[in-house]
Amino acid sequence: MIDSAVSTGSGRSRRAPLRKALVMSAIGIVGAALTVALPSTAAAADCSAGYVGLTFDDGPNPSNTTTLLNTLKANGVRATMFNIGQNARNNPSLVRAQVDAGMWIGNHSWTHPHLTQMSGSQIQSELQQTQQAIQQITGSAPRLFRPPYGETNTTLKSIEQQLGLREIIWDVDSQDWNGASTAQIVQAASRLQNGQIILMHDQYATTVAAIPQIVANLRSRNLCPGMISPSTGRAVAPDGGTTPPPISPSPTPTTTPSPPPSGQGGCTATIQTVNSWPGGFQSNVTVKAGSSAISRWTVTWSWPSGQSITQLWGGALSGSGSSVTVRNATYNGSLGAGASTTFGFTANGTAATPTPSCGTA
Repeated sequence: MIDSAVSTGSGRSRRAPLRKALVMSAIGIVGAALTVALPSTAAAADCSAGYVGLTFDDGPNPSNTTTLLNTLKANGVRATMFNIGQNARNNPSLVRAQVDAGMWIGNHSWTHPHLTQMSGSQIQSELQQTQQAIQQITGSAPRLFRPPYGETNTTLKSIEQQLGLREIIWDVDSQDWNGASTAQIVQAASRLQNGQIILMHDQYATTVAAIPQIVANLRSRNLCPGMISPSTGRAVAPDGGTTPPPISPSPTPTTTPSPPPSGQGGCTATIQTVNSWPGGFQSNVTVKAGSSAISRWTVTWSWPSGQSITQLWGGALSGSGSSVTVRNATYNGSLGAGASTTFGFTANGTAATPTPSCGTA
């Protein structure tokens, strides 16, 4: 509107200099306000309702990634970019630009195939090549993996675990890949709740156009874009804080070591409660080998009724209810003498730190 007023009208020769001066003054004021106000607004964001994960698949690509990053930065938010390995290899500068813009980088396979129709060795290659390519570009290997089309099975999950990857699906599908309009993408995002994740894609102009409205809607509901926790697979604060946000400060972590190994022992286990919230909690369990290497471990504990594991990573659950048994999920490789590994879980109920026992049978 301002540009049109300056360039049209019969009185342009008399009014244009004055209008130009006013326009330039206004631009200077707005620019200064943006420069100063954006960090302040971001810092003052009310995240009392929690955090959500904005994710963008299939990048990077030369036609849209830069615009997407600029839009995210202009709106003061960070997101997780699930990159296709071949695209990352072919566009390393765009991967670095993602990192420089504060985004988190995830693995989305090498060629975006239907992984569940492939052999274990083919799946391994798809994931591992992408890990290596992104690590070579950024210096860090991804910890998050999104299976193409959201298709998964036990073979894929086992390979993900071997590579230290957390599988991330989504709670809300924006349908941008299916021709959704900007308004429809915004409407889909309005369904996001604390801890949830939305699927979007790198290459659509309609998605980029939706970002300012998505961010405005989240802020109106006291939700903030956050990171996706490699431990829980849920959206949390960008610094790795908890979700849901605790009503009271998190308890000081407590630990309960297992008794010294005896007989067929060979390992010890320690449970640490790392966070709690109304109706649930998160704990980590560290398994440590004794004086000799072990290839298999089993951790067992009992706790009061009402406690139940809702998510487990780094182990395989083979018990439930008041008696819990967790075994290491893969046996192809030993834990060296004195070495340790950690698995974790979230559970329903009141935070509990039971006494575990560890065995190598």
